[in-house]
Amino acid sequence: MPTRSYSRFRVTECVARMAGGVADVPRDQWDACSGGGNPFMSWDFLGALERSGSVGPGTGWQPLPLVIDGADGRIAAAAPLYGKTHSQGEYVFDHGWADAWERAGGQYYPKIQLAAPFSPVPGPRLLLRDPALAPALIAGIEAVVERNDLSSAHATFIDPAQVPLFEAAGWLIREDSQFHWTNRGYRDFGDFLATLSSAKRKNIRKERERAVEGLEIVHLTGSDLQEAHWDAFWRFYQDTGSRKWGRPYLTRSFFSMLGESMADRVLLMLAKRQGRPIAGALNLIGDEALYGRYWGCVEDVPHLHFELCYYQAIDVAIARGLARVEAGAQGSHKLARGYGPEPTYSAHFLPNPSFRRAVADFLAAERTGVQRDRIWLSERAPFRKDG
Repeated sequence: MPTRSYSRFRVTECVARMAGGVADVPRDQWDACSGGGNPFMSWDFLGALERSGSVGPGTGWQPLPLVIDGADGRIAAAAPLYGKTHSQGEYVFDHGWADAWERAGGQYYPKIQLAAPFSPVPGPRLLLRDPALAPALIAGIEAVVERNDLSSAHATFIDPAQVPLFEAAGWLIREDSQFHWTNRGYRDFGDFLATLSSAKRKNIRKERERAVEGLEIVHLTGSDLQEAHWDAFWRFYQDTGSRKWGRPYLTRSFFSMLGESMADRVLLMLAKRQGRPIAGALNLIGDEALYGRYWGCVEDVPHLHFELCYYQAIDVAIARGLARVEAGAQGSHKLARGYGPEPTYSAHFLPNPSFRRAVADFLAAERTGVQRDRIWLSERAPFRKDG
């Protein structure tokens, strides 16, 4: 793991320094770099992960944010780095790379991760108040890897606009797909439904009717969010986490902190039966998108997952004039509900030449398959062929 002896070092004409955590960096300076449009890169979100113990000692995610100061003495570029001792919570799977490297006698972990932890959400990973510092910031990340004799660095779910910056630095680019819903200026959900084939329209109407029968759906944001709501959602999150990955990544206190510091960017949807919450979906609100993050339930209701996570999200995006809904990783079942495949990208720095060549060959073959699958899925979208 990187040591404090490398907490400050020169990168070309700049000096990069490593902080002990995002919480150690001035909030206004970090957010001036992140731009504020993507909530997962905000000081509040990343700081809540640290303060709640969701990342830090014992988690395998060691916060190591890298910053470069500008001529005015304020942070002009930043990168949310983490030292990782495993590959959990990343959603871009490199377990095969780790196995191959260690079979060859190397030590894959620890590695460096440039990411929003536990969040497969595309966004900026180079946070730049001064865009000219992008090459220096990337060089700083490389220096952390090389000076500490680490295997690799990985930037996951990169904003497509930043992919050329990593390519120019010689990082390997990996491509995958996610399902996003795109708002084409719809006036309401019915307007969206009208663009689908007749069979899909009927199916979605039936799903929505069945899902909410006997239930009340409430949307909570801002000052409406109370600890009782987080208590209920924590039960849902625990249930989903224990079934999907064995141990939930986030602590209970994280949700309280999220409600305290980011209430206006949080949208919690609850389904209630006779006043008792039985299911919930947590979303974050960005400048252009609604980001669906976590779902859970204590009662199995047919189609309720689709209603809370996909259809209600579409309703909200239309009402708020948001450009899209990003409903998280995986899930080809989203296609039938109007969510289309969109490319996502990650970048990988592998200083060992032999290892880099092997991974490059793998990525080239993988990319062909990913692009072919995306075309195949797009051709099977539920939209009317005449519209």
